[in-house]
Amino acid sequence: MSSDPSPLPTHGLSVDGAAHAALTPAGVAALDVATGFARRATSPATLRAYRADWAHFQSWCQKTGFCPLPAAPRVVGAYLASLAEDFAPTTIRRRLAAIGKAHRFGDLPWNPGHRDIQGPLQGVLRTQRRAVSKPVAVRRDLLRQLLATCDLSARGRRDRALLLVGFAAALRRSELVGLCVEDVTPTTQGVQLHIRSSKTDQTGQGVTIGLARGQQAQTCPVRALEAWQAVARRGAGPLFRKVDAHGRVWAKALHPDAVRQILQRRGAMAGLPDAVLSRLTPHGLRSGFITEAYLADVREEEIRRHVRHRDPRSTRGYIELLDLVLDTPAGKVGL
Repeated sequence: MSSDPSPLPTHGLSVDGAAHAALTPAGVAALDVATGFARRATSPATLRAYRADWAHFQSWCQKTGFCPLPAAPRVVGAYLASLAEDFAPTTIRRRLAAIGKAHRFGDLPWNPGHRDIQGPLQGVLRTQRRAVSKPVAVRRDLLRQLLATCDLSARGRRDRALLLVGFAAALRRSELVGLCVEDVTPTTQGVQLHIRSSKTDQTGQGVTIGLARGQQAQTCPVRALEAWQAVARRGAGPLFRKVDAHGRVWAKALHPDAVRQILQRRGAMAGLPDAVLSRLTPHGLRSGFITEAYLADVREEEIRRHVRHRDPRSTRGYIELLDLVLDTPAGKVGL
């Protein structure tokens, strides 16, 4: 974050912040190593969002004459109130988290539960009451519509493989673009995918999941991968790469946001209505798989293991929403 203090003591300071005249080069090196690991404790995407949020708060303080660090609770409350007209509740909450992160990094007092913060925050959230626009689940019929736009060009093959692997493996977008060629191991039944790290695996222990060959060639993730690799011709490095307008495959991996862009482009090519297109996101591949697996009578425990939910309540949340439609009493009264 811009102007954020170091999360650990600087050179020449002891753990409690006092001057440490006897600090040796080995001590300085130890602090540097610890600082490096501390900075990796939060994902790069989250840090980018925090930096932007912190910069916004600093800019607001500069315009209003308030001190951003340390920020008095009433100043934070006033800032949150200023966001009410233009920002969604999720953005407002994240900006509060970013302000807290800056204070904790500097070992400064921070109490997000203070009445001067919570009062304005709850008032803003109550006043907004914005309906949440949920991503549309990419189920089989919708997936087929997207796949129908993928031709045999390098870009078409890449997009087909990306969509099918994203769906069948229920991958998050960061996991999808993080795959390397070395992470794909062919088996007699299909392939094994090694997911090196993910949102629920911040320590990078990794997990391996299996993808079986599909019953139909057009929707088989294994065949799609083979077709893509036949034109990508890479034995190592990123699995999903940039393809330029001339069909040349670049060495650089796709950016995570490229998954959303590909979905949007394929959705537009498929002629999807704006109401669907506006809610077409990478998460829809994951939620679509969970929906189809549940409807195919796959046990909830198997679904949870495949999508790598640590908390059973996460999987249950998707299923309960589906049950609201499938098991609604309104469908059982003979209308």
